[in-house]
Amino acid sequence: MDAIGELADDRALLGRTSTAERVADILRTRIAEGFFPPGTRLSEDGIGGALGVSRNTLREAFRLLTHERLLVHRLNRGVFVRVLSVDDVADIYRTRRLVECAVVHALGEPPFAVDGLAAAVAEGERAAGRGDWKGVSTANIHFHRELVALAGSARTDELMRGVLAELRLAFHTVADPRALHEPYLIRNREILDALREGRRDTAELLLARYLDDSRARIVDVYAKAVDDPEP
Repeated sequence: MDAIGELADDRALLGRTSTAERVADILRTRIAEGFFPPGTRLSEDGIGGALGVSRNTLREAFRLLTHERLLVHRLNRGVFVRVLSVDDVADIYRTRRLVECAVVHALGEPPFAVDGLAAAVAEGERAAGRGDWKGVSTANIHFHRELVALAGSARTDELMRGVLAELRLAFHTVADPRALHEPYLIRNREILDALREGRRDTAELLLARYLDDSRARIVDVYAKAVDDPEP
């Protein structure tokens, strides 16, 4: 089944009160999951028909996702899933480091509510056991969303949702997802263990190193991927 065909399965999520925001939520998720890879032109007729929404509603959803830097409008050509530049990827990691490390730094006194983190770590380890590296990537995103959620801030959650969705545009371009994601399984568990044991300073240091190493790795791999798009 193609991406548009699978999108039709999401029509039930709209309920009786279809809105541009809910359409945008569905498309954001589908883009993050790789159903619409970077560079894909989004068909108004196809997506509108699959979801059963009006052209105006869909255009408003496109506008919202363009504002989030997930889509780009090209004059006389249509709307496309954005292709990140190498500078975009580096900037995403700078933003992540600022926000995620600040969240851990401000956690206060233990114990910390790490059940969501533990579930994401277990999800990633199960996916790796199946050889599902796309699933590992998804679990890793869940881990970092749960980490930011420790701040208890709806605004921070919304910010990171957009940042991490944008980051996945880069992940979908990489030819070897196992090499990209596997090394961070154990590092996620190390951060979880430190927080579970109340060692906030250690967790912050581990996270800062993690993000610095990840930035260097993904920028290098992504630069090669966009220079040599054949893989």
